[in-house]
Amino acid sequence: MLTKKSKKALIWLLLTAFCFTFFPADSKLYAAWGEPVRARRAIVASQHELASKIGADVMRRGGNAVDAAVAVGLALAVVYPEAGNIGGGGFMLIRLKNGTTTAIDYREMAPAAANRNVFVDKSGNLIKGEGSSTIGYRASGVPGTPAGFDYALKKYGSGKLKWADLIEPARKIAADGYVLSYRLANLFKSYQRNLEKYPDSKKIFLNGGKFYEEGEIFKQPELAATLARMQKQGAQEFYTGETARLIAADMRANNGLITLDDLKNYVPKERAPLRGTYRGYEVITMPPPSSGGIVMMQVLQTLEAYDVRAMGYNSAQKYHVLAESLRRSFADRAEFMADPDFAQVPISGLLDKSYLANRRATINLSKATSSKEIGHGAPAGVEPMDTTHYTVVDADGNVVSNTYTINDLYGSAVTAKGTGVLLNDEMDDFAARPGTANLFGLIQGERNKVEPKKRPLSSMTPTIVLKKDGSPWFAVGARGGPRIITAVLQTVINMIDHDMNIQAAIDAPRIHHQWFPDEILSEPFGMSPDTRSILERFGHKFAEKPANIASATGVAIDEQGVRLGAIDSRSDGAAIGY
Repeated sequence: MLTKKSKKALIWLLLTAFCFTFFPADSKLYAAWGEPVRARRAIVASQHELASKIGADVMRRGGNAVDAAVAVGLALAVVYPEAGNIGGGGFMLIRLKNGTTTAIDYREMAPAAANRNVFVDKSGNLIKGEGSSTIGYRASGVPGTPAGFDYALKKYGSGKLKWADLIEPARKIAADGYVLSYRLANLFKSYQRNLEKYPDSKKIFLNGGKFYEEGEIFKQPELAATLARMQKQGAQEFYTGETARLIAADMRANNGLITLDDLKNYVPKERAPLRGTYRGYEVITMPPPSSGGIVMMQVLQTLEAYDVRAMGYNSAQKYHVLAESLRRSFADRAEFMADPDFAQVPISGLLDKSYLANRRATINLSKATSSKEIGHGAPAGVEPMDTTHYTVVDADGNVVSNTYTINDLYGSAVTAKGTGVLLNDEMDDFAARPGTANLFGLIQGERNKVEPKKRPLSSMTPTIVLKKDGSPWFAVGARGGPRIITAVLQTVINMIDHDMNIQAAIDAPRIHHQWFPDEILSEPFGMSPDTRSILERFGHKFAEKPANIASATGVAIDEQGVRLGAIDSRSDGAAIGY
């Protein structure tokens, strides 16, 4: 006769045997996070279903991944107005089927009238509200999105589809409208305080103060007219045509900084991508003026000395070494990173293995370091040098990882009169006052001070990872200020160290640490009380309120060549393929 205790033990053994019978030990059970969307030939993963459908349709019609990326970016300016844009800028990372890789920098530029003290008052204090680096006409840098898309299309597009073909879907949706989701209708209301300050923003996004409701058709006739002008006259119309004149006139009438000359003189730049390895896999990412690539590669190189796989994806030990690595890399970010056309950025020194080994040696495996005790390192080899992300893979294996932004949700909150174009507040990504935290709490150094025609430092981290045979494995990027870096970083770690699929790798809980404020940000329900307790015993402090850490999209390619698209469960969007 079995005792009660024996019966429990037997039941446990039977359950264990069942699990090992039906779920092999090497299978990864991340079903709670869902499976990626599968497509045999090509796929787009973006933050709006309509934009992804447009990109997939472009590729069905013979376009390549670059053609699709341009069409998706233009469409997101219409259907994802809080972050999609033609009034902002970004980075496009491209890997062609022949192995060619390049990075197109179409980041915003500071107007010629901008200077180091443009956002401080006579007493040297940061200006708040109108006239600041975060809201209003003076907060905007010269937009780069139209020029960047045009450059990419002309140099790397398929040649089968014209600019006019790619802009038409966005123009049509702006003119005819689309059904507002519950999320977007309520997001308009959430940003009422900022948007209602500027007449065209109030008219367009707040329905003149009457507000839109879920299910209503949202039309943007002024934006449709702007897109129509650009469709007929090309992307340069934005910089030298009627659109440029409207933007400049509105700036002039409201004490803004951007002039016709600023618009006319904007140029995108093609840069060599940053390349490194992690556990034998090649990682391709964005160089300065993005800080994301260097910070991510520093952390990966630091973690390579630890057995992260054995630690487990959400263990206290892993989170400890991750937070300590991030703390040191963000300290380097504050001191050394900026637009390489204006400041010497010691890229090779910051990624030097001996330098990173010395930084790693300061990590105590059972005790948190105070950020006050951690400054930047001393790398050798100084040499000259809200946001949304989408990823595209075409039938030939060309890959585009594109992140672009207007900074805060709805940017500066200014819609240039008569254009429907919502302008960025990217001037806040400069050090408005070096040593003082910006909108995201980031400390910015002297190298990133405001200067005319300079590009502000960014956290955007579009990334492509290759398999060990050199073929594309996955591409990923995110939206969310400095949290972008940690979201992309942890997705890479989840794929390589923890064998997750792309959907699970993106959905898995994350942490964030950016040196200052000296705290770990964790996600709601993302960490067990036991894990948190261990980290607190190590000396880590936690942010008062948990919060989602960025929102990512990605595409992977499996061993059979199937495209696997993933949209972060923290946000909306869709992966569409065929």
